[in-house]
Amino acid sequence: MHTNTLTILFFTLFTFSVSGQSNYNLKKFPEGKMPQEIGMRIAEKFLNTSHSQYGNTKPPKPPKQITYPDVCTWLGGMWFAEATKNNKLFSRFEDRFHPLLNEDKNLIPKPNHVDNNVFGAVPLELYLQTGKQKYLQLGLKYADTQWILPKDAKPEEENWANKGYSWQTRIWIDDMFMITAIQAQAYRVTDDSKYIDRAAKEMVLYLDEIQLDNGLFYHSPEAHFSWGRGNGWMAVGMAEILRILPKKNPNRERIMEGYHKMMSALLKYQEEDGMWRQIIDDEEAWKETSATAMFTYAMITGVKEGWLNKKIYGTAARKGWLALTDYINADDELTEVCAGTNIMNSREHYMNRPRIVGDLHGQAPLLWCATALVR
Repeated sequence: MHTNTLTILFFTLFTFSVSGQSNYNLKKFPEGKMPQEIGMRIAEKFLNTSHSQYGNTKPPKPPKQITYPDVCTWLGGMWFAEATKNNKLFSRFEDRFHPLLNEDKNLIPKPNHVDNNVFGAVPLELYLQTGKQKYLQLGLKYADTQWILPKDAKPEEENWANKGYSWQTRIWIDDMFMITAIQAQAYRVTDDSKYIDRAAKEMVLYLDEIQLDNGLFYHSPEAHFSWGRGNGWMAVGMAEILRILPKKNPNRERIMEGYHKMMSALLKYQEEDGMWRQIIDDEEAWKETSATAMFTYAMITGVKEGWLNKKIYGTAARKGWLALTDYINADDELTEVCAGTNIMNSREHYMNRPRIVGDLHGQAPLLWCATALVR
């Protein structure tokens, strides 16, 4: 038998399971692992839980503001409701927002930090799906102030602003969801290209500054470790901006190049069971769910948008999804989620981070995956 024939035979056997269902099929899943079911479970969990700032402290402490993990889960829930055409579910996400316009106004974050400004993505999504003007003005405030230099700006913030970047620029990899998400949302609701143009310019800055030759990213120039969820923010940030970015945008090709380079690298580091690790390229690091969910989302999106080979990356995305669903406990909480993590140039810092159950850093990208699979 010729070598080419053997290769084709092997690939055919590899890409089909025993049941005859292709290993890269992103539409059919075993019972209990369907994205419609998982998405509803995670959405319900969020809707039936209070705001997350202080977690499950005893005695309970009221939050001081809405934080970005809540924002990410809120967005995921609304995206999921839209993708599944579940108007009643969407209304419940909208109802959760109403107190923030009235008795809970004090929980609305100040637009003074990259992690706070992403809050505006929620009212902008509400505007997109309802057309209610009360959401538009609130959301745009967070997009606009991300580029308006405050009076008490630090010299480095003023320096970034003078170069045309957000004054909130830090060159921390997390920023590439926090900045690009709110700017992309503003573009979607206004069709004003300034929002998506500056988001794309910002993304290219980060690609140039912290993408490594191997395709992965350091957490920051001062923290030389490829932290899982940090890389996840970049993977999702690129996937989302590419979904929205006009083809004529001068930075699109550069972002697509960085995206492909990262996706190729992630293939090499995916474990046999579909998971990725807390430090992606460290074989001793523990398997971490929030990063796995983010990488899975970026690959699902790439396959569905036609940017990635559906057999190669569809197989990886399917493995990632199936692996993640095994980490959901009976209370609809994702386990093995890395706690919020600051930069530090220390392997032990990342290796020893607390592993949280039900943390929204993990619940959110799990919802994103469910949404991407049913879109």
